[in-house]
Amino acid sequence: MCSAKVTPDQPGQRVGATAKNEVNASLSDTRGFANQFRAWLKNHRASLIDSTSRLVRQPFGSFFTCLVMAVALSLPMGLALLLDNVSQLGGSWQRAAQISLFLELDSGDAYGELLRDEIAAHEHVAEAQWISREQALTEFQVQSGLGEALRELPDNPLPGSILVTPEVIDKDALVALLDELKKLPKVEQAQLDLMWIERLAAILQVGEHFIFALAVLLIAALLLVVGNTIRLHIENRRTEIEVINLVGGTAGYVRRPFLYMGVLYGLVAGVLSWVLLAFGLDWLNESVVRLAQLYGSDFSLSGVPIEDGFSLLFGAVLLGYIGAWLAVARHLRELSPR
Repeated sequence: MCSAKVTPDQPGQRVGATAKNEVNASLSDTRGFANQFRAWLKNHRASLIDSTSRLVRQPFGSFFTCLVMAVALSLPMGLALLLDNVSQLGGSWQRAAQISLFLELDSGDAYGELLRDEIAAHEHVAEAQWISREQALTEFQVQSGLGEALRELPDNPLPGSILVTPEVIDKDALVALLDELKKLPKVEQAQLDLMWIERLAAILQVGEHFIFALAVLLIAALLLVVGNTIRLHIENRRTEIEVINLVGGTAGYVRRPFLYMGVLYGLVAGVLSWVLLAFGLDWLNESVVRLAQLYGSDFSLSGVPIEDGFSLLFGAVLLGYIGAWLAVARHLRELSPR
């Protein structure tokens, strides 16, 4: 009886052992993914370095392209910041939107001050001021220039009044507050210049619509600037792209350097735009402060908020990326082999 021989190409196997080819396949998959990921990172790094070096080799052309983009970004952003500053004049506008409550003539100072304190505690009221009959007569004599004639009157014809400064300037809220104050005891008349509020709201709405339309037009112009710039870079590398297509290079490989170029244009343009806005608002603020002081106001322009600055940077980078993508997608179709 012959026993079977175990040859080197037929090794024995232990129970529960993992097959050798399965271990090798698992290690091969892991190493293959790691190698692919490293190659992907290396390719992106090379594309970024290549795009940066090409922009640095053309400093004047790159700078003026970024400057044009920065101006296009600064105009709508600057107008929006100015409109936001104007809409936050707060104290001045609240005083202009005051509600005047005229009390009955038989209301004394004690009742007027008590009612003032009650109104000042209202959640929608920022401030309430009591003006007595004597104070009202004195102010009217000074402002009207009829001091001598008013002194001949036997009695003071002016009632005591309460000036109510609203917390928030909103037409519907002001109308509701006015209706509520009218119902207070001994309030004979309540006045509010609603026409002024409506005009103010209309002016702000016109400003918002104008800024939106301007932003749309300038964004379209910015995309055209980026697209035209990237198109010139593509034309300069036409032969290189055609060779890459012929040897089997993917569209993503060809597209990647130009996308990085668009992102770099957007990033530099965003930084320049932020700087332009900061210096522009600071320069304009000197004249605004001088004008406000003539009207007895301490109003001044605020600078570019950090959140708005980073939003500007992100928007600029995104627009640069989109403009580059559109330009590359169009021209790669023209350069693809037929």
